[in-house]
Amino acid sequence: MSDQAQILTRIEEDHNRQRELLDKIAETSGDSEERRKLFEELNAELKSHAAAEEQSLYSEMIAEPDANDETRHSVAEHQEIDEMLNDLAATDMSSPGWLLKFKEFDHRYRHHINEEEEDHFPDFEKLIDDKTDAKLTETFEERKKIEKQEAEITPVAADDAKE
Repeated sequence: MSDQAQILTRIEEDHNRQRELLDKIAETSGDSEERRKLFEELNAELKSHAAAEEQSLYSEMIAEPDANDETRHSVAEHQEIDEMLNDLAATDMSSPGWLLKFKEFDHRYRHHINEEEEDHFPDFEKLIDDKTDAKLTETFEERKKIEKQEAEITPVAADDAKE
């Protein structure tokens, strides 16, 4: 096995792809076809990633006393991020408010994935043996594929979003 569990490396690969999408969206302007396409891709990527991560890694880590708090924290952040993403989807892309919300979303999401990688994954690494790693990675890949096919843009106005 490499220096890091395969499941954690695989999740970080997704994080890097998501960072690239965020960067590309930040370079767009207005209600352009490019912005819409990239946002749709980001939406499917983030929703499928979070679901697969929860159904693989976090379902295992929640049972570990040494990882329980970090796991609950990350899952709660997934919900907050999903609500922010849905609020962003409900905002007119040509409005100045969209870019402001996107920048806030970008900052919040990068904080989340950096926290996972820098704070949580080193702790999780100690709890994942080779057999568990293989099982988690397989589950992640299977669930990600299914969840990505089912991911939809679900606009929810900020008033309806959880505070």
